[in-house]
Amino acid sequence: MEQYNVEQKIQDFIADIEARNPNEPEFLQAVKEVAVTVIPFIAAHSQYDGKKLLERMAEPERTIIFRVPWVDDSGEIQVNRGFRIQMNSAIGPYKGGIRFHPTVNLSVLKFLAFEQTFKNSLTTLPMGGGKGGADFDPQGKSDMEIMRFCQAFMTELCKHIGPETDVPAGDIGVGAREIGYLFGQYKKIRNEFTGVLTGKGLAYGGSLIRPEATGYGVVYFCEQMLKTIGQDIKGKTFAVSGFGNVAWGVVKKVTELGGKVLTISGPDGYIYDEDGISGDKIDYLLQLRASGNNRAEDYATKYPSAKFFAGKRPWEVKCDVAIPAATQNELFLEDAEMLVANGVICVTEAANMPSTLDAINYFLDNKVLFSPGKASNAGGVATSGLEMTQNSIRLNWSSEEVDMRLKEIMIGIHKACSDYGKDKDGYVNYVKGANIAGFVKVAEAMLAQGVV
Repeated sequence: MEQYNVEQKIQDFIADIEARNPNEPEFLQAVKEVAVTVIPFIAAHSQYDGKKLLERMAEPERTIIFRVPWVDDSGEIQVNRGFRIQMNSAIGPYKGGIRFHPTVNLSVLKFLAFEQTFKNSLTTLPMGGGKGGADFDPQGKSDMEIMRFCQAFMTELCKHIGPETDVPAGDIGVGAREIGYLFGQYKKIRNEFTGVLTGKGLAYGGSLIRPEATGYGVVYFCEQMLKTIGQDIKGKTFAVSGFGNVAWGVVKKVTELGGKVLTISGPDGYIYDEDGISGDKIDYLLQLRASGNNRAEDYATKYPSAKFFAGKRPWEVKCDVAIPAATQNELFLEDAEMLVANGVICVTEAANMPSTLDAINYFLDNKVLFSPGKASNAGGVATSGLEMTQNSIRLNWSSEEVDMRLKEIMIGIHKACSDYGKDKDGYVNYVKGANIAGFVKVAEAMLAQGVV
């Protein structure tokens, strides 16, 4: 009877969320994935039951949507839509990236902000959850067009952010160049030099290893996962998707620790490099990303021994470890089935929600080590938090010190996930562990602060 009541609570919660958020599939997917593990935990702990905590976490504290008019190089006026989702500030200022991409909409940003709340909680740093962006496509735009867009975007956004309120960072389509233009406009309008953005250049308050941090953190988390079964990264083969900042950081750190990366991918297909992506090939990933054409095939042109598979994803390649590092919903059930059939032992998410729910459940049912992005890719926002600290104390740490702190944070996140996610048979369900560990800290803060 009690199990039935819990199942009914999950169904009632999901039905309410669906009714309140129609036509938002990405957001609903993210909330459902959390609900099925957190609601049974809430039901078993009276201090959380009946307080509508998850309902409050799934409703943004503030949703800001605004017009972004700007002028292109031909003198034509363009109009885009800007967003900032300030999801939850129970444990600190809102913290989360800005994404410039044509697919940006309310559903995508709400899902990212919801995930960010749990991810930031897992880092143990005092950061709430938020996300923002615009349906602007930087591809094919000149530097001057990107500067004018960033200035127009920040002219409105600056009214809603600040170092003690909301501290955005970069995301897809927003790199060091865009962060620089955004920071410059904020400083001009507000007449203050503060750590209002992270991912800044080293010359004006940025942190060492921030570009690599998400990828490094993923590999540190993967390392801890493998240790639970008495294995390590050295000698393992890796299939990685994407070739942006995150994938680049993953490839660098895997290679440094003795692993062999076999694949990268882009919207056009994937590259298989039997010799491994190492040495100057890793540096070439930066050139690929900077080229702006999103063509993984260019890698095969540069290195003819590599094979390019047009229109395909890399999950058909036999590997020990899979690391999806491109974007949401890029690894489907059929991909999970191929990976398991080929003997994969570990799947560590580097992107935000890259695996579908069916794929996740297949990995869990087959006892594959699987970690959700909210846990394993938290290294990026953790290093953003370290950048905020450096800005506050007006000091820059060495790359070794930042890397050491990052590794300590990832080990701590792994321990929290393991503590809450270990099943009776010893298998660690990192999905359950990450959701519950992330929930508990936010819930305690919300209970202490009352109904606000």
